[in-house]
Amino acid sequence: MRKNEYADYRSVIADSWNRCIAWGLEHDHEPTPLMPESARLEEINRQYSELLSVTEAEVLPYYRNVLSSSRCLILLADQHATVLNSWGDERITETRLKPWFQAGANWQEQNCGTNAIGTSIAVSAPVQIQRNEHFLKTNRSIIGSAAPIFGAHRQIAGVLSVFSDAYLPQAHTLGMVRLLSQSVENRLIKRQFGPDHFQITLNTTADNFDSPWSGILVCDDFGKIIASNQRADQLLGMNTVEARLDELFTSRRHQILEHPETETLQLTTRSKVRLSARIKRPTRVNENPNRIDRLSQSNEGCYSDELLGIDNLEFGDSAVKRCATQSLKVLQRGVPVLITGETGVGKEVLVKALHRASHRKDQPLVAVNCAAIPSELVESELFGYEAGAFTGARAQGSLGFIRKAHKGILFLDEIGEMPLSAQSRLLRVLQERLVTPVGSTDSVPVDILLVTATNQPLGTRIESGHFRADLYYRINGLCVELPALRNRSDRSLLIQNLYSRHRDPGQSEQLSPKVLSAFENHPWPGNIRQLVNVLRVAIAIADGEDVQVWHLPEDFLAEFETAAGEESDPRIAEPRAPGVEVEQEDPLATTLKVYRKCTGNVSQAARELAISRNTLYKRLRELGVR
Repeated sequence: MRKNEYADYRSVIADSWNRCIAWGLEHDHEPTPLMPESARLEEINRQYSELLSVTEAEVLPYYRNVLSSSRCLILLADQHATVLNSWGDERITETRLKPWFQAGANWQEQNCGTNAIGTSIAVSAPVQIQRNEHFLKTNRSIIGSAAPIFGAHRQIAGVLSVFSDAYLPQAHTLGMVRLLSQSVENRLIKRQFGPDHFQITLNTTADNFDSPWSGILVCDDFGKIIASNQRADQLLGMNTVEARLDELFTSRRHQILEHPETETLQLTTRSKVRLSARIKRPTRVNENPNRIDRLSQSNEGCYSDELLGIDNLEFGDSAVKRCATQSLKVLQRGVPVLITGETGVGKEVLVKALHRASHRKDQPLVAVNCAAIPSELVESELFGYEAGAFTGARAQGSLGFIRKAHKGILFLDEIGEMPLSAQSRLLRVLQERLVTPVGSTDSVPVDILLVTATNQPLGTRIESGHFRADLYYRINGLCVELPALRNRSDRSLLIQNLYSRHRDPGQSEQLSPKVLSAFENHPWPGNIRQLVNVLRVAIAIADGEDVQVWHLPEDFLAEFETAAGEESDPRIAEPRAPGVEVEQEDPLATTLKVYRKCTGNVSQAARELAISRNTLYKRLRELGVR
């Protein structure tokens, strides 16, 4: 557990104890369970029938084999901490606590003190309560892990918890109960909204769509989000309900909703985060036949990323060429490669090109984003685990990412975010070429080529104690740095090439000198990833016409103006011959002239000035016009 996570964890326990004291509870208090009458229990079962059926029929069978061999008890409670049902082994606890695990028992903090169910509801977050962290002594023979199940609009729909003996291993229990609650949440959303709405599944890579950690967006025909899960909010960095697709992503709504269901869609958020997506259309379409016709006209291939080879990653930039050729040579000899560079410079693209050019092109390329895996599950996901290794483990166990890459290439992205505990095990794997799954004493040989990537200075991470120096020297066989887009000597040719790949039929084969000048002089903080998104947005807005400056996104123009300086004229000039002097007109005077010519039309004036509306408003305020 990281230092800040431990501090937050201690704060949750301390705050809960303070609430218990404020309610007048004492450590020796022994509450009596008030069991509701049978009629009330029947009413509760009817009220929560969907939650109960989803949990029991769709999720618990996946873990049923664990319950028969593990001394644990799974409880489902409603949003008021009332137990709805339980599954598993009731022998885990003393006789006096058994009534508390029956349907109808209530675990609210006001009555039972600090406990997994009641505290999870109080903080609206997953918690694990160790034996002596329970406020009441009567509960200190058990350990509880609980996670809330959120409804489509972020309200708590229920709580799922796992209770076990205080002396059983607990390393993975909280991660598993989070996983289980997320599975229930996802299936509730799909069951409620799936037949009549679009479903967009999001994840950091296309390999993990079926994972419970995928984000889910449910939207209507107009791209309005009517439901989503909490993972979608985490991936997009905001509350997505009531938002629109055009507000969340750089791609336009029709490009997303009309994308073929069988193909992966690459989306970029407004905060420059790249995600993989899969679209599922409504199954009930008979009531709206126009929807079938409109959606069948898919724009296949126009926006799919071309698979680049090792020879066409660059168009004359010696630094990129050197990175590619040197990386391929040493990787073929089994030497690990560490790729550095700013976010968005194309590290993953380089790795895919290396794989296609290597002698292992017919073997798997397994890409793992170390920052995307919950810290509790990193080791089991990387190294695999044996059947029954921990609470919630699959019956058949799991190979883990490293063994999945056997005979192929393992790509560990964001390596600097890997927890220290996993780093030590990874170091041993790289040294001995043996993997020991969690819960096993037997080691399995692996044959992998290793590529890692980071956008962080690992030296700083080593100094702060967050990264092992010995692991750094093990993965750093060859360290290459991909240059930022603003530093690439082939920037102009790269921009034109990417444009030609994404342009609509009928659009000019080349960007105009004015637009190209804007692209060449932009700071590009998001690098190639940002360039591709800006091109796609401009092409979409142009809608078949040649791309002009006013088709570029406003945040792109704002970044350009900021880089140029507040006092300089941010207009993008036509290229001119060297030595030709051009008289510079006062920006405010020019703004007023164009504003009057456009008869006060702000959007038209901003387009002619090639500035954003925010900048235009600022100048007009300075002139006293608005």
